[in-house]
Amino acid sequence: MAAEKNHTQQNIGQSVCPYRKLCGGCTYTEMSYEEQLKEKQKWVKKLLGGYGRVEPIKGMGYPYHYRNKVHAVYGQKRNGQIVCGTYQEGTHRIVDIGECHIQDKIATEIILDMKDLIRSFKIKPYNEDTGYGLFRHVLVRRGFATGQVMVVLVLASPVFPSGKNLVKALVKKHPEITTVVMNINDRQTSMILGDREKVLYGKGYIEDELMGCTFRISAKSFYQVNPVQTKHLYRTAISYAGLTGKEKVLDAYCGIGTIGLIAAKDAGDVVSVELNRDAVRDAIINAKTNKISNVRFICRDAGEYMEEAARRGEKFDVVFMDPPRSGSSEAFLRSLKILSPRKVVYISCNPETLARDLKSLSKDYRVEKIQPVDMFPFTNHIECVVALHRVDM
Repeated sequence: MAAEKNHTQQNIGQSVCPYRKLCGGCTYTEMSYEEQLKEKQKWVKKLLGGYGRVEPIKGMGYPYHYRNKVHAVYGQKRNGQIVCGTYQEGTHRIVDIGECHIQDKIATEIILDMKDLIRSFKIKPYNEDTGYGLFRHVLVRRGFATGQVMVVLVLASPVFPSGKNLVKALVKKHPEITTVVMNINDRQTSMILGDREKVLYGKGYIEDELMGCTFRISAKSFYQVNPVQTKHLYRTAISYAGLTGKEKVLDAYCGIGTIGLIAAKDAGDVVSVELNRDAVRDAIINAKTNKISNVRFICRDAGEYMEEAARRGEKFDVVFMDPPRSGSSEAFLRSLKILSPRKVVYISCNPETLARDLKSLSKDYRVEKIQPVDMFPFTNHIECVVALHRVDM
C-alpha cells in the first residue's frame, strides 16, 4: 500500500478503544492499519476495477487524531449525571465517550470540559423525548495549520442564562479558542445545526491554510475533516485535470471554494457553484483574501446550474465534481454530457454511488485513472479521485 513508510502498525482495538461496540463510528478497530488499507483497496477495486486501473491507495503516516471537526451530543441520566458523546449506532442513546483516537485532541478536551461547565452553571441538557432542556450539542472545528479553534454551542432556545459567564469560563480554560458561536436549533430534528446563529466571542469564523491558500470557515460551511489527506486528494485531482493556464473550469459542489481557488493559478477562468449560502459567502471572501480574481462564485444547486448552462450552450474544458455521499443527480449527469467538457475530475466519498455514476458517464467518457485516498482511517469510508476523458478526443 502507498501509505507513508513510517505509518504505525498499532491496533486501536479491544485493549485501547472501550467504546468500539457501542459507538459504531469505527468499523476497523480490530485491524492493523496495513490491513485496513488492503481491505479498502480490495473494496474499491471490486466496485470500480471494471472501469479502469485502480492505483494503490494513499494512506496516512500517523492515522490518529486526524478529525479537525468534532461533534458531541449532551444528555442527562435519571440520576442527574451529565453525559456527552455520540449516539449509539442505530439509536438515540448517548454513548458517554471520554476519549477518541480519531478526533482532534484539543476538540475532545473542550467537549469534555463543557460537560463540567454546564453542570457548574446549572444548565439543563436537552431531552429529545420530552422536548425540555436547553443544551443540545457542541461542535468544535480547528484549523490544523493556524491553530484557530471554533466552538459552536447548539441550544434549543435563544435564551441563554449565564451564557456570557460560561463562555468567559470556557475561554479562560482554553485560551486557544478564537471564537464561540451560539446556534439555535429549536426543532425536533436529527439535524445538528439550526438556521439562526449569534457570535458570542471572537469573529464567528476561523481560518486555515491549505496548499498555499487561506480559507475562512464558518460553522455551517463544508471543509474536509482530514487536512493531512486533503492535500493528497486535491493534488491528485488538480494533476488529473492537466491544466495549462488557458482552460475554463467548472467547480461543481464547490463548498468554500477550496478546489477551485487552489486550481485557479493554473487555469484561465473558474466558475464555482454551491447551494450553501454560508459557504458561498466564505468562498467569495476567500478569493479576495488570496487575491484570486479569475474565479466567479454562483449560489445555486449544481445540477440546476448545469442544466441552465447546457441550454445556453456554455462550454467548459474541465469540470471538477465533488458531490455528497448520495452521488450526482441524473439531471446533473445529463447536463454534464450536454456540456461535454474535455475532462471530468470526479471526487467521491462513496465508491458505491461513484460506481453508479461511472456507469452512466462511461458511455461518453473513458476512465483514465482511479486513485483511492484514505481520508477516514479506522472507518469503512474511502475517497476516490477519478480522471475521465471524453471518448472522441
